[in-house]
Amino acid sequence: MKKLLLNSVTVIAAALFVIACTEKPNTNGNQDSENVSQEMKVTPELYFEGVTIPWGMTWLPNGDMLVTDRSGKLLRVRDGNLIAEISGVPEVMARSQGGLLDIEVHPDYESNGWIYITYSSTEGAGDGANTAIMRAKLNNNALVESEVLYKATPNTTRGQHYAGRIAFDSEGYLYFAVGDRGNRDELPQSLGKDGGKIYRLNDDGSIPSDNPFVGQEGAIEAMYSYGHRNPQGMTMHPETGKIWSHEHGPRGGDELNYVEAGKNYGWPVITYGINYNGTPITDEREREGMEQPKTYWDPSIAPSGLDFVTSDLYPAWKGKAILGSLKFSYLVVIELDGTEVSSRENVLEGIGRVRNVKQGPDGYIYVGVDGVGIYKIMPED
Repeated sequence: MKKLLLNSVTVIAAALFVIACTEKPNTNGNQDSENVSQEMKVTPELYFEGVTIPWGMTWLPNGDMLVTDRSGKLLRVRDGNLIAEISGVPEVMARSQGGLLDIEVHPDYESNGWIYITYSSTEGAGDGANTAIMRAKLNNNALVESEVLYKATPNTTRGQHYAGRIAFDSEGYLYFAVGDRGNRDELPQSLGKDGGKIYRLNDDGSIPSDNPFVGQEGAIEAMYSYGHRNPQGMTMHPETGKIWSHEHGPRGGDELNYVEAGKNYGWPVITYGINYNGTPITDEREREGMEQPKTYWDPSIAPSGLDFVTSDLYPAWKGKAILGSLKFSYLVVIELDGTEVSSRENVLEGIGRVRNVKQGPDGYIYVGVDGVGIYKIMPED
């Protein structure tokens, strides 16, 4: 009888485990439980393997891909083959999380030829480095007419939280992120210090007159939003033209955010994460005047890259956001209802440490994976 009861308990426990693992994920926290798309099948096809940490990807009008390797290399790739290593790349401090970071072409590149790059720059006072953004033009596989548009200060020898993602909105404004550089107590909530912020510039590096902190004494006028930790995904919504971003939390508390002018996103005053040693950062999850994330992950997935799928090649994903997980080696497909998250789904589990995700001009999704290269995601017939 005892053995029969134990077997019954085992069966019931197993059934409950199956039910728990097949529930739809809570869009306001907790690691997603679904790992396989029920709506479509895709296969990752290795497209280019000549890059170690593929931090940034963008495309020229002729279809060539420009890829940044965090080590400091800028590569030109055509049909999966290396065409050239671009010269004239800025000197970077390629240590810890620093190096050559994101890259994006101007929305009107065919007319003006500008390419934008973020990197860990040692220029300026103090030891170490901080995040900088520059623009340049490409001539015979060399960067020319280079100019630094913004350099965060001061330099620091801390190696983490450079952030660095770049995006343009529908009006042509340039956005980029600088992380808290490991100094959460001083920088993210300060209006007068770089770090823990998303910035907005005109494409020539000048400050838009309607930036939210223009004319405010002691405030950084290039700042668009603050209270961020380490944004490593940023993109424009294809229909609204507005900017979305995600950022790494500490232990738990990774966030997806809708970026709005002048808003405070709370770090480290409010967070769903804790310190890496298990101690609390704060007992507050919300506070008046601070934005809540549109969704968050606990435990952390270490989100990376962010784009919206507009391609007909992926009908089940079209209109949804897609991002990667460095920690758990999968992609996350996110459905939005306006500016609210209605569902999340994990796909391509085991693809590797995803560093970046972008849809190319050919309609295919490309995924940069540390230590592997770049995959092209092929829909199965």
